[in-house]
Amino acid sequence: MKTSIEAVKELRTRTNAGIAECNKALLEASGDLEKAVEILRQRGLAIAEKKKEAAVAEGIIEAYIHHNKRVGALVELNCETDFVARTIEFRKLAHELAMQVAATSPQFISIEDMPPQAEVEPQIVCLLSQPFIKDPTRTVQDIIAETIAKVGENIRVRRFARFELGVDH
Repeated sequence: MKTSIEAVKELRTRTNAGIAECNKALLEASGDLEKAVEILRQRGLAIAEKKKEAAVAEGIIEAYIHHNKRVGALVELNCETDFVARTIEFRKLAHELAMQVAATSPQFISIEDMPPQAEVEPQIVCLLSQPFIKDPTRTVQDIIAETIAKVGENIRVRRFARFELGVDH
């Protein structure tokens, strides 16, 4: 079976995966676009799982200031090499994470960081468990896993801070 160029383009637009990966996923899914998206997502999660123990000593600090200048956030995002830290994908992820922190005001990075007696929803207070602000059907962790698959390196949020004018934390 051969896949159409239009289908490959559509899948690439939706997932940002490479042309060869899109073609392979479409062939595996017998041309079904939704199945191909899911196949690419699963591959990304598998790559992220393999990479999760790799040391992350490089990265960037990204700032986001909301247009009203009353809310801002800083995020330290780490990766394995300075080469990846300079890529568009990594910098875009850092910016989106800073926007996420400014918009949702998480208290912890992950569920593991929560105190055992905390009686709050992890989807509200844990950055990685939150629905992504640009696509609520996916979590922030899903977005990070997709970027790990794209750049081929482990990525980890090390810390973040959120500032709001007139509010002490």
